[in-house]
Amino acid sequence: MKYLKDIEKEMRLDGVRVLVRLDLNVPVKDGIVVDDYRIRKTIPTINFLKERGAKIILLSHIETKEEKSTLEPVAFHFKRLGVDCSFIKNYKSALEEIEKMGRGDVVLLENLRNHKGEIENSSAFAMELASLGDIYVNEAFAVSHREHASVSAITEFLDSYTGLLFDMEIKNLSSAFHPDHPFLFILGGAKFETKLPLIEKFINIADKVFVAGALANDFFKAMGKDVGKSVVSGKDFQLSRFIGNPKLLLPVDTVVSDGIIYDIGEKSMKILSEEVEKAKYILWNGPLGTYEQGFREPTHDLARMIARATSQGTKSILGGGDTLATIADVKLEDQFTFVSTGGGAMLEFLAKGTLPGIEALERGE
Repeated sequence: MKYLKDIEKEMRLDGVRVLVRLDLNVPVKDGIVVDDYRIRKTIPTINFLKERGAKIILLSHIETKEEKSTLEPVAFHFKRLGVDCSFIKNYKSALEEIEKMGRGDVVLLENLRNHKGEIENSSAFAMELASLGDIYVNEAFAVSHREHASVSAITEFLDSYTGLLFDMEIKNLSSAFHPDHPFLFILGGAKFETKLPLIEKFINIADKVFVAGALANDFFKAMGKDVGKSVVSGKDFQLSRFIGNPKLLLPVDTVVSDGIIYDIGEKSMKILSEEVEKAKYILWNGPLGTYEQGFREPTHDLARMIARATSQGTKSILGGGDTLATIADVKLEDQFTFVSTGGGAMLEFLAKGTLPGIEALERGE
């Protein structure tokens, strides 16, 4: 792959039109961005390009409850963060607007997913996007598990580079393949189909794998325990092959109400705390309980424990949407070794060591 950080070995960026794919899919309420973590993480790359006189064209998607979601609130939020960003709503006039740009100017195009060619990975739509720039930068690790036109097909038409954050994502997540020991992997949340490959892989790498959240319910059921009305996948993942493995840790007590398991209990938290204190490397994805229903305190406590361990030299890698929400709630975003912007992309990269977006960048060298 080619890296934006090394681009000056090849070319000057002064006056060059740079298409930058970002992941600006952030929560918006009443036209106001309510969590700007992903936006803030893009600013170093934007500033890198501005300082070198590039003309910066930002591409992204956003999903809201509206029939046609708009990125206009994000463009406004960029300005609040000190990035003077113009908004181009109409793709048909985009080229005309881009031709008016000066060196260091920044524009944001409207939601890519308003165009069916984006999700279809249409070469025609990718070519249309490519016509707006001279080079392409993928700074959207969090969506690079999707074969979409602005992530995959576009690299066929422009010289392509990884962004500064994208590089950091790969470097830090790859450290999990050759970690320091003891290595503690904490996996919570739901979506067993996407997280089972991680258990299969890291049960051989980690010293301990602590499984919580709805994921643990499937294990409980496989062990013959009564899970009542608790959330389970409903599928047979042959979990008996893991049960009894000394590396696998499951909650020993839970918070139950009306036959539903909502969170882990105090004894389980004590066991987890002891493992955190021993670990030299911690990888964490997903809440310990049903976070969206208000069962948050154990997950908050875990974030505080890992932050404390990090301050004492433990390497900590975190990621996932609910995990990001957790550390934002307890105001600990900067207290870990690395916090990934990826959810599904993080899981897929950890499982496979690559992503469609990475493979596209390799083809676009």
